[in-house]
Amino acid sequence: MPGKTEKLLSILKLQPVVPVLIVEDVRSAVPLARALVAGGLRAIEITMRTPAALEAIRAVADEVEGAYAGAGTILNPAHFEAAEKAGSTFIVSPGVTRPLIEAARQSEVPLLPGAATASEVMTLRDEGYEVLKFFPAEQAGGAAYLKSLASPLAGTLFCPTGGISLKIAPDYLSAPNVVCVGGSWVAPKEMVASGDWAGITRLAAEAFALRK
Repeated sequence: MPGKTEKLLSILKLQPVVPVLIVEDVRSAVPLARALVAGGLRAIEITMRTPAALEAIRAVADEVEGAYAGAGTILNPAHFEAAEKAGSTFIVSPGVTRPLIEAARQSEVPLLPGAATASEVMTLRDEGYEVLKFFPAEQAGGAAYLKSLASPLAGTLFCPTGGISLKIAPDYLSAPNVVCVGGSWVAPKEMVASGDWAGITRLAAEAFALRK
């Protein structure tokens, strides 16, 4: 696990914000990823919420120089295996199950598992996980809640995701137990649909400037 933890941290520490994307049309995946990378956001989470997701991950992994394509919304071992085969460099889940932990244990691709309570964090710590996704961040208690976990659960780092915007991201990034945040605001649906890649690069650069 230590090796995979370091691998995951080396990706998450590239930037303060990891874009969380829902890709509807695979043709937009490569130009979208290139626009994000141009703005400094190299680690990109493509969620498994659309039929285009796996092909989008594969395209970004194969064609976008400097990008680290990750897969999000991984719910089971079949998702994990498919995302790994598509070229994911990291895998993100909203929560965790025993079968998912077993699938992750057998893979070299690091898992960022989701947790929302102290008990869930403790359970994952027992499995060797030191870096977790805090989800859904705003709905589960926000930055204040996450900061309150820093002392009793010292040594655990989080990437909070869910309801985070440019305005409130600094609240999370100021927490001692936060390594980065996940956000969808850097790639608004209307900008992707219109192909406003320059606009997305500007939003990415704005997010990158939040560096801790």
